[in-house]
Amino acid sequence: MKLLNLLTSTLLLPSLTLAAPTHASLSSSDRNAPAAVDHLSDYFNLLALKVQRYKTLGSAPTCDISRAVLPITPDSLPAPSAGLKPKHIALGRGTQNYTCSSPTDAPTAAGAVATLYDASCLSTIHPDLFTTLTRLAISFAPIPKPLSSSTEQPRLGPQAMRVSGVHYFNSLGQPFFDIDAADKGHVTVKLNNSIPAPFDSATGVQGEKAVGWLKLVARDEDGSATKGLREVYRLDTVGGSAPATCEGMPETFEVQYVAQYWFMGSDDEE
Repeated sequence: MKLLNLLTSTLLLPSLTLAAPTHASLSSSDRNAPAAVDHLSDYFNLLALKVQRYKTLGSAPTCDISRAVLPITPDSLPAPSAGLKPKHIALGRGTQNYTCSSPTDAPTAAGAVATLYDASCLSTIHPDLFTTLTRLAISFAPIPKPLSSSTEQPRLGPQAMRVSGVHYFNSLGQPFFDIDAADKGHVTVKLNNSIPAPFDSATGVQGEKAVGWLKLVARDEDGSATKGLREVYRLDTVGGSAPATCEGMPETFEVQYVAQYWFMGSDDEE
């Protein structure tokens, strides 16, 4: 009953309504189940504190994504280009894909596929909850494949974030982000900069290390960017890394991962 009351209380929080028709389910293969329990506990403890705070204040803050703070430091990834600000923030849940040619070789990256969940308000108003949910999300099974706009959209774990788009690599092997489901456009990108994930990043369902953090920029040559999208950051990654060699691995395989995706753009292009 106490947990039920807590869940009901989250209706007081903007972007935290739990009226979800469909949820991704907990993964049964999570080797990090104890850590998942800790992350779930942290999430609801933070949620309870915020509920109490808003009850005291009598109101909740409004969602203004332009005020969201990109979680990078000057000694990590380069800052966004001048004039750019957050246009959309998403939680990506999917797989990093790899191929193998020889047992002694290192796996070769072969793109990624992810469902993107709209975290714009959550990350703006409750960045600590967003961080906790990012680490928790690896313990919820990914959606089997990107869904069409006509399909009832699932929602992730204890959150009510709607699907805002998909991420995959196109036929040319280029990273592509489609967030038209949130009316935020789409963009094909290329690598601008990368750094290894911090040493204390959360690991994947089988203990896989976190993939690196990236700054990606629009490929101007193909004119694919819409709605003013110019740059995409992949941050706060969880899991996704391949083993050191292909020993014992099939020719193709997937490693589950989670990442925050920050879409930066300008109001000049809509």
